[in-house]
Amino acid sequence: MNNHIPEHWKLKKLGDVCEIVMGQSPPSTTYNYDEIGLPFFQGKSEFTEQYPEVNKWCNAPNKIALPNDILLSVRAPVGTTNIANQKCCIGRGLAAIRYENFKYIFYFLRSIEQQLDEKGTGTTFRAISGETIRTTEIPIPPLPEQQAIVSKIEELLSDLENGKQQLLLAQQQLKIYRQSLLKWAFEGRLTNKNVNDGELPKSWRIVELKSITDSIQYGYTESSSKENIGPKFLRITDIQDDKVHWDDVPYCKIGNEIKGKYLLNDGDLVFARTGATVGKSYLIKGDIPEAVFASYLIRVRVSLKMDEKYLSYFFHSPNYWSQITEGQVGIGQPNVNGTKLGQLKITIAPFEEQQLIVDELESKLTVCDKIEETISQSLLQAESLRQSILKKAFEGKLV
Repeated sequence: MNNHIPEHWKLKKLGDVCEIVMGQSPPSTTYNYDEIGLPFFQGKSEFTEQYPEVNKWCNAPNKIALPNDILLSVRAPVGTTNIANQKCCIGRGLAAIRYENFKYIFYFLRSIEQQLDEKGTGTTFRAISGETIRTTEIPIPPLPEQQAIVSKIEELLSDLENGKQQLLLAQQQLKIYRQSLLKWAFEGRLTNKNVNDGELPKSWRIVELKSITDSIQYGYTESSSKENIGPKFLRITDIQDDKVHWDDVPYCKIGNEIKGKYLLNDGDLVFARTGATVGKSYLIKGDIPEAVFASYLIRVRVSLKMDEKYLSYFFHSPNYWSQITEGQVGIGQPNVNGTKLGQLKITIAPFEEQQLIVDELESKLTVCDKIEETISQSLLQAESLRQSILKKAFEGKLV
């Protein structure tokens, strides 16, 4: 680091300029949730962006941090930081670092978070020792320059955070717009200018899904295998972000006499009926390998002349999800089974108009995808810029 700092700065060990207190967990019998004693922090799990949240107290504190001490996570994970905003007790997952210009140390530690993590050792829990912290080198400019560096960092990070919040807001608005497009599409408002609320165009109709299907069928029960012992075996977990990477899908054994019953064809729709993605659907499209579907999926085959993409978009729309989540009980987990799917009300436009709706949706959603990609890249760049600001600050290049 000597080669990257101004000549009038000094390179010192953290232990030579700071007081360092390694945490030690008191007996569990001294913990309480009744605000008796000092707030007790055990590790990163209590950290927020800047100050830790109090979840428990300790009535016989051992190792104590003072207001404005930097709290450094020293085990599982290593390197994350917060600032103590009150006198508190710290457990063995933390170290308290005390320095007059505490924010200078705070931002410095954030600039080397990854390097600290790389110094962690241990198999069960990665951790760093007090010696590692004490011997960590830190560039020390004169105090007025430290204060100027902190002010500049906070000015730039504030601007950066404002920009990030605008990006996140745009991201959220984009999600709302996507859902609005899908809602309008199946209310007839995307392709018909004069449609009253609560009404459909005259040529449209609403039918139950079971009235336009050849079959609504549960999948095949079998163990999957990485070995090529039969057809591909599509499971819920193989469908990610509305995509299937068929090369990664495992295989399964299945007798030839029943295989035909479970084979997937172009135009089939499969639905997750359990787990975290319950209710989500996927359209089997294009040239796929020979594949059957697993028991936690339901396959729907439509008999009516329909644009499969039109139907697939319907199963992504608020019109569909409002029916799936209707009447939820217990913890509120949506419930999907063959009977419920069959009773779903499907909004059917004339076939020619279905194709117009698909074209309109694909055009507008493609634009949304490009904007989403730009926002995601900008958020990544914002994080890189944050690290660049901190790096330059402690090389003397920020002020």
